[in-house]
Amino acid sequence: MTGTRLQDGQSGLPTTQSTQSYWHKNPSTVLLGHRTTEKLPPTADVVVVGTGITGTFAAKELVAGGRGVVHVEAREACWGATGRNGGHCQPLIYTSRPSVARFELGTYDFLNKFVAKNRIPCDWHTVGGVHAFFDEEAFDAAEKIVKRLEHEHPDLAEKTILVKDAKGLETLRVPHAHGAVYQPVAAKLWPYKLVAWTLENLLQEHPASEYNLQTNTPVEHLQHIGDGWIVHTSRGQMAAKDILLACNGYTSYLLPKMTGIITPVRGQVAGLAPPRGDVPLEHTHVWKRGDNDDYLIQRDDDGILILGGERFGAPGAELGIWDDSEVNDVIAENLRSELQRRVKLRGPGHEEEKQLDAKYEWTGIMGYAKDHHPWVGRVPAAFGGKLDEDDGEGHLWISAGYTGHGMPSAARCGMRVANMILGRDETLGMPEEYVASEERAKRVAGMEAGERRSLAEELRALLDE
Repeated sequence: MTGTRLQDGQSGLPTTQSTQSYWHKNPSTVLLGHRTTEKLPPTADVVVVGTGITGTFAAKELVAGGRGVVHVEAREACWGATGRNGGHCQPLIYTSRPSVARFELGTYDFLNKFVAKNRIPCDWHTVGGVHAFFDEEAFDAAEKIVKRLEHEHPDLAEKTILVKDAKGLETLRVPHAHGAVYQPVAAKLWPYKLVAWTLENLLQEHPASEYNLQTNTPVEHLQHIGDGWIVHTSRGQMAAKDILLACNGYTSYLLPKMTGIITPVRGQVAGLAPPRGDVPLEHTHVWKRGDNDDYLIQRDDDGILILGGERFGAPGAELGIWDDSEVNDVIAENLRSELQRRVKLRGPGHEEEKQLDAKYEWTGIMGYAKDHHPWVGRVPAAFGGKLDEDDGEGHLWISAGYTGHGMPSAARCGMRVANMILGRDETLGMPEEYVASEERAKRVAGMEAGERRSLAEELRALLDE
């Protein structure tokens, strides 16, 4: 596709220069510029495209299952969305269907145990999450959902705590909210370090014939030939039996027929210096104001407040943008001034500062799915894959489209698609809604791009299901 014109809404290749993420300030010396072999191997068993959390855990599962993996990345390892997010891992329990909530809880539990077992120095801390509501109508709907969970799904209800008294809201540091939901199952972490450790471990434990990592090797085109594929990269070609696309927001560059099905959206995050006299936050925070979804953690070591969101403050809401080489000045201004109205950072009786100093500002590209669910499995023929009834070798696979909420699901989505490639039946409890299929492709292709709903409307729609 080099030199071809992109469709409206289609992604391009990752930019060669990118904004500097807070999480990349101490990158792995093992991974920077790493190429397991000097030259790209001419053939590969499975090529995995993308070294974020999806591609990394998929590669780990594939290698453990006996498949040889060549792992390619357009830039440095974990330089996309996983290395640019807000540092949260929090299942959405009461705003999701129960099957989705349980899968996200299972993924959270898996990562929690994986980090603890391997003593991964990625600053994983379970701290609980505060969901503040500044819209009374939306909180009323949330309260009804939580109460319904108490009757129909008590295992989920015990992980959602309603708070609406003034003292409780003050304790949660959101005194101006109409109400809040507190979720004990929520962590903050250094996501790049989690992935970097896992990639380093793969390199240490496996020879190049089993695991071969090639950074700074953008894939430019995929070609189906016979029972396999040709992967065209900037450094040459590889013949592969199977290909897994774990490139999320950039998917439509390699699968043009998925333009509009998974759309690149640019998110923006700021690392803000805390105000003088701040009291460190006990929990992570998320809230919605108008169309904006905002998310906040505070680092324990340097106190930096990592705040993301506010993209609807810019014309077009960064929809269809795949360039992370710059920040949007309007969004940057909003991020610097948003906290004074939402979260109490200073002690009682002290006014909040109207604007905080941004020590770090960066952007990253997310992949928004048209039907709001990830695509996991064989790429449908309608989008460039082989027909489902063709059970021979040489398939094109995908795990992408997390719609800005990948950390509580992407790792096990990657493992699930790896199990499919390995011919295993283990589903890991992944919801049926996530499965890529010809039927889903036809259904979604015919869907109108719906208007964005308010939070209250989204919650009421969930109540009506």
